[in-house]
Amino acid sequence: MQVEFREFNPFDVWLWLEFETVPSNAEQQYVEEILNSWFFMGKLGGFNAENLQIQEEGLELSYMPYQDDRADNALQALMHNMGEVEFQGLWSRCWFDLGTSDAIALDVLLNAFRQFDQDYVRISKIYLGGENADWPVPARPSDTFFDADADAIADR
Repeated sequence: MQVEFREFNPFDVWLWLEFETVPSNAEQQYVEEILNSWFFMGKLGGFNAENLQIQEEGLELSYMPYQDDRADNALQALMHNMGEVEFQGLWSRCWFDLGTSDAIALDVLLNAFRQFDQDYVRISKIYLGGENADWPVPARPSDTFFDADADAIADR
């Protein structure tokens, strides 16, 4: 499975998956569940690198003191929005606004897809960001800059 980062804006990022074969309906549901679950964890602040106390502790976790005040004082790291998961032939895509979630979110997602690739459905490529020339992204109203003064001058 090849992973490639393209132009990347965390507030407006497309995730592209290319499969080796056209995924069945059941396989499509697995992909949707992975992405929905990942987004839900991000929406709840699960990908906050400022509060990785257990990871930083190391291997010995017995009687580890968890510091609530450290967790409470960490800045929020929340995902904001997710589009619909779409499928077209060998491709799947989904749009995300990753908000203030930390980059660890992408590592977690890629780890999940690596295992999914090995156990369920072969994934040829994952692109993070950018566009796919064979499947243009739809324009969103927020993509269009509206200049009321320019429109008023043009109407005169």
